[in-house]
Amino acid sequence: MATIPASSLFADVSCAADLDDRSSSTAREQIAGRTGIARLAALSPLMDAKRGAEYFLLPARSIVNRCDSERMPFPWTINPYRGCEFGCQYCYARYTHEYMELDGADFERKIFVKENTGELAARELRKLAATGEHIAIGTATDPYQPAEAEFGATRAILEEMALLDGLSVSITTKSNRVLQDIDVLQKIAARSELSINITITTARPRLARLLEPRAPRPDLRFAAVRALREASLDAGVFVMPVLPGITDGKEDLETLARLASELGAQWLAASVLFLMPSSRRQFLPFLAQKFPRLVQRYQQWYERNGYAPEAYRREIGARIAGLRSKHGLAARPIPQAPRGIPCSQQLTFALGPETT
Repeated sequence: MATIPASSLFADVSCAADLDDRSSSTAREQIAGRTGIARLAALSPLMDAKRGAEYFLLPARSIVNRCDSERMPFPWTINPYRGCEFGCQYCYARYTHEYMELDGADFERKIFVKENTGELAARELRKLAATGEHIAIGTATDPYQPAEAEFGATRAILEEMALLDGLSVSITTKSNRVLQDIDVLQKIAARSELSINITITTARPRLARLLEPRAPRPDLRFAAVRALREASLDAGVFVMPVLPGITDGKEDLETLARLASELGAQWLAASVLFLMPSSRRQFLPFLAQKFPRLVQRYQQWYERNGYAPEAYRREIGARIAGLRSKHGLAARPIPQAPRGIPCSQQLTFALGPETT
């Protein structure tokens, strides 16, 4: 990896060392006004820059986070990175950059690599192995985005998981890069519960490139499903999100279900687009440019909350259930491990949104 002079997220702040520079009083004032994750982000040194993205080393005191959302079927999450290079137009997780006082549009341009993920995992995972509570990897950023090839933050966590018995783990990714870790994934699966979700929103490559500009092609993701199954690993397909008027056609969903079944996927799960304000600011201009006929519909549906109308969500749910039945696919496999700790409580290493 090329060595690059440390610089900052902000034009007039270079790095922690620059705060000692008498000429950067404005920079010091800006940093002084930030707390928590925003301050850590502002002090994070630049490690590399390529493919139109900058990579920063983010100090982390924890790698495992308590999930307190009732929408999620798991109590714990791990995201080795903040930000994601894939640049999916609809990405719901853009809001997580706002915790760092960054704009959601920076989500794919400023990538934060959490420091010492392997050491943190070694310290924290033993507690979860003892409880059997489920850990979901890749809920806010893709653990196998291109940065993984250089920084290996995900691999470091998986290697620690491979040393433990009794974990319950799922991995969700849009990348066939997961295949490079088959060796360690097999070790985890031999001692713990492991499921791998490959997200494929459409089988049409041109549409996928439009919606997910820097994610691997759909055929590569389907091939990853087959390779994982041939390696005796549990794997399935997530159709997430289903985009109203864009990827929700009966033929499109039928094709996804059929290919998933033919390539050995064990499950098929789907959810309709969830559009938070930070994501809406990014997605609606894209929609106006590429799918102008849909703008009014989306504005009406998502103006007051992040969800599509309940009737539409039920319709898509029924359609997916029918496809699962037709093609012999199960629903999502995440075991409903007992939530031994109430949502209002945390283990000692959980730091909430600061380390999401």
